[in-house]
Amino acid sequence: MEIAIYGKKFNPDFDECIIRLFEILGKAKTKVYIYEPFFNFINKRVPLKSEGISLFTDKKGINTNCDILLSIGGDGTFLESVVFVKNKGIPIAGINSGRLGFLANISKNEMEDALDRILNKSYSFEKRELIQLETPDNEFGNNNFALNEITVQKTDSSSMITIHVYIDGYFLNTYWADGLIIATPTNHHELTLKIEGRDQNYLVSLDHRHKVFSTSVELKIKKSKFKIKMLKHDDKSFYNTLREKLMWGLDKRN
Repeated sequence: MEIAIYGKKFNPDFDECIIRLFEILGKAKTKVYIYEPFFNFINKRVPLKSEGISLFTDKKGINTNCDILLSIGGDGTFLESVVFVKNKGIPIAGINSGRLGFLANISKNEMEDALDRILNKSYSFEKRELIQLETPDNEFGNNNFALNEITVQKTDSSSMITIHVYIDGYFLNTYWADGLIIATPTNHHELTLKIEGRDQNYLVSLDHRHKVFSTSVELKIKKSKFKIKMLKHDDKSFYNTLREKLMWGLDKRN
C-alpha cells in the first residue's frame, strides 16, 4: 500500500502519536510519501528511519498510485492538502493533532482504529463538491478551486466595496460590504462578480490561498469539474462533530 502524508507543525503532546503512526506503517511495510517540510520538522522532534520513505514538495506532487493522503493537523491543514490531490481521485483522511475538527475529524484516540481500516482497505469515502474560479489571466493557475469558500474582500481598512453579482448573465443583486463569501457549489449555474471601490484593488481568497486583483477584473465562479474524496467516519456524523466541537450539552453545572 502507498500512503502520502501532509502536515505542518504540531505540539509536543502529539509526538507519541507520530511515533505510533510510523510504527504501524512500518510494520505494514507501507510505501510512504511525506511532504518534505513536514518530514524535516518531524525529524527534529522524532527521528525517522528513512527506509520506505520518499518525499514530495509543492513542485513535485504525490504519486498518482497513492491509495490515500493523510492530512495531519487541523481543518486548515486539510484544506491545504487538497491541492496535492486535485482531480487524481485520491481520498483524504484528516487526523487532528489538536482539538476536534470538521474536516480533520479523526482524533488522536481514534487514529489507530482508522489506520487499521485504511491498511485493510475496509474504509468508505464520500465525495465533496468544489467551486472553481475563472479569471482572464488564470492567476491561480491549476489551483483555481476551493473546498470551503471563495471570498472577495476589500484590501484596506476604511471604505467598503461594491459587488455586483450576476447568475448566468442575469443581474441578481449589488452588495455594499466589506466582502462577500461564496461557500456552496453553484450546480450548473455560473456566477459573475464585478467589483467597484475607492481602492482600485480587492482581495480574493480560495480557502487558504489569496491574491490581489484590480477592480477591472471580473470573476466567474462555478462548480468544479471534479470532486474530492474524503474518508468517511462511519461512527461519527457531522452533527456529532458539531455537538462535540461546540460542547453542546456539556454544561458543567449539570
